[in-house]
Amino acid sequence: MRPGSRRGMAAAVSAATIAALLTFGAQQAIAEPSFYDPPSPLPAGAPGDIIRHEPSTFYVDPVKLVKADADVQRIMYRSTDTHGKANAVTGTVLTPKKAWTGAGQRPVIGYAAGTQGVGDQCAPSKALSAGMEYEGPFIAGLLLRGYGVVVTDYEGLGTPGVHTYVNRVAEGNAVLDSIRAAQRLPEANLPDGGPVATAGYSQGGGASAAASELQPSYAPELKLKGSYAGAVPADLSEVGKNIDGHYAFGFLGFTLVSMDAAYPELNIPAVLNAKGVEAFEKVKQECTVDAIFGHAFTQSKNLTKDGRPLTAYLAEEPYKTRVGEQLIGARKPGAPTLVVHSALDDIVPYEQGRTMARSWCAKGAKVQFSTSLVPTHVGGAIRAFPEAFAWLEGRFAGLPAVGNCGLF
Repeated sequence: MRPGSRRGMAAAVSAATIAALLTFGAQQAIAEPSFYDPPSPLPAGAPGDIIRHEPSTFYVDPVKLVKADADVQRIMYRSTDTHGKANAVTGTVLTPKKAWTGAGQRPVIGYAAGTQGVGDQCAPSKALSAGMEYEGPFIAGLLLRGYGVVVTDYEGLGTPGVHTYVNRVAEGNAVLDSIRAAQRLPEANLPDGGPVATAGYSQGGGASAAASELQPSYAPELKLKGSYAGAVPADLSEVGKNIDGHYAFGFLGFTLVSMDAAYPELNIPAVLNAKGVEAFEKVKQECTVDAIFGHAFTQSKNLTKDGRPLTAYLAEEPYKTRVGEQLIGARKPGAPTLVVHSALDDIVPYEQGRTMARSWCAKGAKVQFSTSLVPTHVGGAIRAFPEAFAWLEGRFAGLPAVGNCGLF
């Protein structure tokens, strides 16, 4: 093949990759829709019990050139929503094909994905099988280290109902129950009582942190060795103020849709004008890329009936109480935690993340808080990869966790 032909082919593949990533949010669901429809009523059981499962795949890239060397199962399992009601959540269990050579039993990591969107087509289990999951490289890195990994789709993402985006209890429960499900799935061939950890960045960082806080009471049988939580949106009121009028304004839209679904008494559409209601309904069907391109730099004051920004309502009831219930940092985590946050994060404010970590310290938790100076939210995620890998390796190797409370 002539050099020019090879360059032309490479350019074509690159263009196809970029086009695929940008249009993923608008694609139809990859998996059979019937898999994501829970039986009604749900079968009797306990949180973490498997409802159904089927073989799946995990491609690291959208061209499907790199297939993870792992056995993959798509699962539906029982969990619990923010009000204590049983629900069905889907996800993906990945077991490395190579033997575990570390100390003790093969660990299992409950991985919480970052912002995917709220449309059912955005579910991580669908993105993983299509090679579209932007956190695929980090998940692949966990597999290369020999860990079993389970990635939850969260409540309402893929399954019927609205995804409860950044809802502390619903997401924390979904992460913990995904670990239980992975341990109980015979086809996964993972230890049913081995060491576990949680990990995630951004929305996933919040879910991982929430899971660690909930574990002592909700899943005390899990042998939680640690939780990595990057760029945690611990205080939604502060995050909301930061992204109003921002290129990531669509994430605020995701939050409003989530809050309205979890707490119908808020009746958020009632404060919106016609333009606001239109945006509210539109964002329900969108994934991350759709929301960024479709709502960038929107100012919420232009969406309300009284012309006040939506963040102004947060100091008023009933919104104040419900948003306050999402605060992360008010409960001691069940294991040592690594919190990584860039001081130059442009989406999730650094200071509210540090406040969360300090609150944990005050409660006697073992916390390693790491500040990076990499610009942007995305840059902070990439910078955190090697630190998170090394920290998790230490926990599974039985090394004592080192904290730096009082030094940040």
